[in-house]
Amino acid sequence: MADPFAPYDQQDGRAALLAEEAPGDNAPALSVSELSGALKRTVEDRFGHVRVRGEISGFKRHVSGHCYLTLKDEKACIDGVVWKGQASAMRFRPEDGIEVIATGKLTTYPGRSKYQIVIERMELAGQGALMALLDRRRRLLAAEGLFDEDRKQRLPFLPRTIGVVTSPTGAVIRDILHRLADRFPSRVLVWGVPVQGEGAAEKVAAAIRGFDALPANGPVPRPDLVIVARGGGSIEDLWAFNEEVVVRAVAACTIPIISAVGHETDTTLCDFAADRRAPTPTAAAEMAVPVRVELLAGVGVIGQRIAQAARRDVVRSGERFGHVARRLPTPDTLLGGQRQRIDDLSERLPRGLSRRLADARGDLAHAAGALRPRLLAARVERERATLDRLRRDLARAAVAPLQDARRRLDRQPLRIATVTARFADARQKLEQLWRVAQSLNPDLVLARGYARVEADGHVVPSAARAIEAGRMRLIFADGTVDVATSGSAEPPTRQKPRPQAGVSLQPRLL
Repeated sequence: MADPFAPYDQQDGRAALLAEEAPGDNAPALSVSELSGALKRTVEDRFGHVRVRGEISGFKRHVSGHCYLTLKDEKACIDGVVWKGQASAMRFRPEDGIEVIATGKLTTYPGRSKYQIVIERMELAGQGALMALLDRRRRLLAAEGLFDEDRKQRLPFLPRTIGVVTSPTGAVIRDILHRLADRFPSRVLVWGVPVQGEGAAEKVAAAIRGFDALPANGPVPRPDLVIVARGGGSIEDLWAFNEEVVVRAVAACTIPIISAVGHETDTTLCDFAADRRAPTPTAAAEMAVPVRVELLAGVGVIGQRIAQAARRDVVRSGERFGHVARRLPTPDTLLGGQRQRIDDLSERLPRGLSRRLADARGDLAHAAGALRPRLLAARVERERATLDRLRRDLARAAVAPLQDARRRLDRQPLRIATVTARFADARQKLEQLWRVAQSLNPDLVLARGYARVEADGHVVPSAARAIEAGRMRLIFADGTVDVATSGSAEPPTRQKPRPQAGVSLQPRLL
């Protein structure tokens, strides 16, 4: 068996262990980077400008703004990249499942040994692809409820201010202003925007949001109604009103909106999101305001009908009043019995007064008989005797307590002496107790250089308790000091107690 590690043998064609340049070899070894660069230059030179038709798959927008996708058909696929500058210039938003025609150049990505197309321009592949994109977007927005009927608002009957979002130089704004002037002159605010081309959708959405953000009582009047209008055109011309940013702005607006984009046969997603769709901009102006002449005529007819109804109601009320009045009793019938009762009472009143006067005279005569002078004098004497008796009793009642008080006062000196002796004894006992209390006062020894140790409001009796507490307060006679302990407790040294000086405070009796 041949040795696999033997040197290269020209006769049997086997490889040697070490790579060597053979004489006359015109295929030098290339590095991976050199080979990748050569492939990149070859592909870019050969396919510097290509147009590829395919279906978008795996579309992704990176945070850097670049877009990555895959174009595929039923047999093959190719990766694609759209740099940030070209991505912002695209007229539609790429989505998965859309068939497009991409224009760009082929290149390679050496980091993954892949080739890809750098897309410079992207277009929808025909009318069918555009309609498919439109239908897909419509179904997605409808699934979010942006086209629901319960979200739509009622248009105001007579708006005082109307906002119009359209091109300021087109025929649409002139038609709307002319129609409004014919029907009912109103204040119109025009927010001029481009209605097609690059950036048109963002500016239309910004105008709608701008009208919605106006304050109610600001310097610029807030519109009561907004009309989004544009003339007719192809689906490409009207595509700005199919963009998601415009549809969401229309659906979120709190002001009622009429969509008048294109002619009667043109339909955009803005029409589904608006509160009312008008076939033409002129029809939108007719929907916005009523006819002033017709209103005046209607008001006149209503006024006549109100006057006729009022007159008819007055006549019918008079008839009902007469009918009811005929059924009511007459005043004589209602007041006859009361009048007769008054006459009867007027006849009985003089007789009753005469009888009452006679009774009063009899009572007076009976009372006068009891008021004779002799009887009055006897009664006065009896009352005077009673008064004298009461005076004597009162004098005796007043003298007796005075005599008792005088006798008690005569015995008072003896009691005063007894109280004085008891008071002196009590004072002596109080002074003794006070001296004992002063000797037990812990604050009196602080003035002699001692200090009291406390931790958490309690006295620390030992070194072990002081180390356990950690932080303590030393209380001196003139203030306090906070300290912290460290180390271990040492056994106390017994010292001879020092005599304490007594402090005598004399209590004062109040």
